[in-house]
Amino acid sequence: MAINLSKGGNINLTKEAPGLTAIVVGLGWDSNTFDGPAFDLDASASLLALGGKLVADSGFVFYNNIADPTQAVKHSGDNRTGSGQGDDESIEIDLNKVASGVDVIRFAVTIHDAAVRRQNFGSVRNAYIRIVNPLTNEEVVRYDLTEDFSTETCVVPGELYRHGSDWKFRAVGAGFAGGLEAYVNSIQ
Repeated sequence: MAINLSKGGNINLTKEAPGLTAIVVGLGWDSNTFDGPAFDLDASASLLALGGKLVADSGFVFYNNIADPTQAVKHSGDNRTGSGQGDDESIEIDLNKVASGVDVIRFAVTIHDAAVRRQNFGSVRNAYIRIVNPLTNEEVVRYDLTEDFSTETCVVPGELYRHGSDWKFRAVGAGFAGGLEAYVNSIQ
């Protein structure tokens, strides 16, 4: 049975799912019900060193750079509508391949062309992040983004981090009004 986290909550994945060597981070959302263009949300994973800085430009994994150099973190590709059931985009992580200099893998979701389309996360419905064990297809943890991000165009729903020899997940729930640029500036 999956654990539901709230903002600021965390879970020790190593203890909750013993033997876990890989995970799938699923991100989902439903588009707005208003007139206008569909929301095109984009998921990304940032491989960060201690201090929260990007280890290298190639450590920013998203639809246009679908894997880091070690192939530990792989993006599923771009979903442009959020329609249908289940995860809209996913990121696979082989925990054994993550480079030793990577202490945090932070997940961000941005709205493509948010300023041009006049969109923000205040109109995105049913957004969530979840971690699934790919061997059993069992959901280990879920964090529903229920906060009202009325001006934000980028949200950091959570991050995977090392704690000694364990892997943990923290529900972050932070937003950036400046979109992807504001987020990337915060990790460089």
